[in-house]
Amino acid sequence: MGRKSKLVTIVGPTAIGKTRISIILAKILNGEIISADSMQVYKHMDIGTAKPSQKERQGIPHYLMDIIDPDEDFNVAIYQQLAKQAINCIIKKNKLPILVGGSGLYINSLVYPLDFTDATEDEELRERLYREVEKKGNNYLHQKLVEIDPATGEKVHPNDVKRVVRAIEIYHLTGKPMSQYKQDLQNTDIPYDLAMIGLTMNRSRLYERINLRVDHMIEDGLVEEVRTLLNKGYNRELISMQGLGYKEIISYLEGECTLEEAIEIIKRDTRRFAKRQLTWFRKDRRIYWINIEDFPDEVALTEHIVHHIVEKLSLNKVDFAL
Repeated sequence: MGRKSKLVTIVGPTAIGKTRISIILAKILNGEIISADSMQVYKHMDIGTAKPSQKERQGIPHYLMDIIDPDEDFNVAIYQQLAKQAINCIIKKNKLPILVGGSGLYINSLVYPLDFTDATEDEELRERLYREVEKKGNNYLHQKLVEIDPATGEKVHPNDVKRVVRAIEIYHLTGKPMSQYKQDLQNTDIPYDLAMIGLTMNRSRLYERINLRVDHMIEDGLVEEVRTLLNKGYNRELISMQGLGYKEIISYLEGECTLEEAIEIIKRDTRRFAKRQLTWFRKDRRIYWINIEDFPDEVALTEHIVHHIVEKLSLNKVDFAL
């Protein structure tokens, strides 16, 4: 067996600062970035997904952003395939691939030997499941998942309709529960030589950051972004438009709530999402957790992360701007 390819992952809850830190790391470590964000794959959806602007990317190539239209199908199997291609592309350029994001299933599709490729799609089933959600509610569909796959049902929140639907879809397509893909992982070979970094901070201060980020999104034109998407014909039934920040603004634009109510719901649900992200990532003991508040400034934090990556991956320090 040949040498494993080196891969850095930067994970953590939304609004923790993964994007900014990853760009600094990429400049120091001669790296390029692969997004592991289930919403940043969509074109025309920039503000609500906190997608870094070209200026913010500082010339660092970013993969798997703006790759599909909001009405195109996308799933973890497609993501896994494209991300592996991106990793290989970066390695061929003699650069270090840095996987960054908060979508746990997308991260796991690369850092565990999960194979979703045999789980194709059943659009008819998916549409039927979404209709059931509309008529009978999130908890009804979640209960269906619990009956066929208790392990996944326990991990996926009833409000995470997209993942509940996908888990049921995988079961019906393969005859195997999604949780079976995750069994015996300790005994299977990991495809990469990994350095996994998790960023964390005091929960209440993280929630303050989330609230502030939502305020900035509104100031930056989130309402207009959603209105433009609707005017282009992208409707609220699309999976992309059910993303955090989008479905709430649609409710406002449809006259179902005030803007103030929509903003408060976005903040509340984003805080809950961050909590679920932390719970998900905490289960992976390979992740080296760093409390960003333990460092006096960004320089000290970055130095600490760089040294950990260099040691973990046995990188040649001469190659990097340490």
